[in-house]
Amino acid sequence: MKRTAFVFPGQGSQEVGMGKEMYEAYPSVKKLFDEADEALGYSLTTLMFEGPAEELTKTENAQPALLLNSVAINQVLKEQGVAPSMTAGHSLGEYSALVASGSLDPLDAVKLVHLRGKLMEEAYPTGKGTMAAVLGLSQENIEDVIKEFDGELAVDLANINCPGQIVISGTKQGVEEASNKLNEAGAKRVIPLNVSGPFHSRLMKPASDDFSDHLSKTEVRDAEVPVYANVTASPVTEAETIEKLLVEQLYSPVRFQQILEAFVEEGVEAIVEVGHGKVLSGLVRKVKRRMKTFNVQNPETLEDFIQWYKEDS
Repeated sequence: MKRTAFVFPGQGSQEVGMGKEMYEAYPSVKKLFDEADEALGYSLTTLMFEGPAEELTKTENAQPALLLNSVAINQVLKEQGVAPSMTAGHSLGEYSALVASGSLDPLDAVKLVHLRGKLMEEAYPTGKGTMAAVLGLSQENIEDVIKEFDGELAVDLANINCPGQIVISGTKQGVEEASNKLNEAGAKRVIPLNVSGPFHSRLMKPASDDFSDHLSKTEVRDAEVPVYANVTASPVTEAETIEKLLVEQLYSPVRFQQILEAFVEEGVEAIVEVGHGKVLSGLVRKVKRRMKTFNVQNPETLEDFIQWYKEDS
């Protein structure tokens, strides 16, 4: 068996039409999509296949859509005898990783992230919080600039994606003022992100309390293979620790660069992006240019990966 790490995309990778080819090609995917529609009480499948894009992009829809697509593809891989040695996901993608690692049931996860999306939207007034991508500055330099931003100008690190790409999150005014200071400090660019809230910042703490209550009613099992947690960038398998870190994840930075570096140190032969898009594969190349990567998002790319996985094994 080849040593692989499966990584799962987060919000922003959604696109109308995602999952349709897999749905039409594999009965088990169709079954899971249909069960998810029933569990949610509305047709997420129709929204994924037909849009409109603005509805699919809403946090409460994008999160279950991306998760459903990813775990359905993982299910097909499992049916074909393909399993990861370790997993991780970017923000929302951590829930897909937990399903792939046997810690969460797929339908429980779909319902959980639908709720998570709603709570994140409601945690801070719409339009009052935002995020921005900072290009070309080190983490230390960014932390040095934003450490003074507090209260109505609160700004935190949100995503540590790869060398030279870090996302900040906070109040709209705080992020705007911090962006100016980061430009002065030598950032190549600071790009405002089209998001509905200050995700992965201290401003999400109100959502974490409500989410913790709902999570405690969901069955979380020990993971069968290690999941590298967003909050710590370290492997975790114990259910109790997984629950604790999922709550903290809402208001803590996503340490994706450190996770990828850990995978490289573990000697994986390939990092496989399971789900729609190629965002995470792009981050892998910036961390380790020669790392073998796969994007598995339709029948063709799935077969390509399986063929490689089963060669000489």
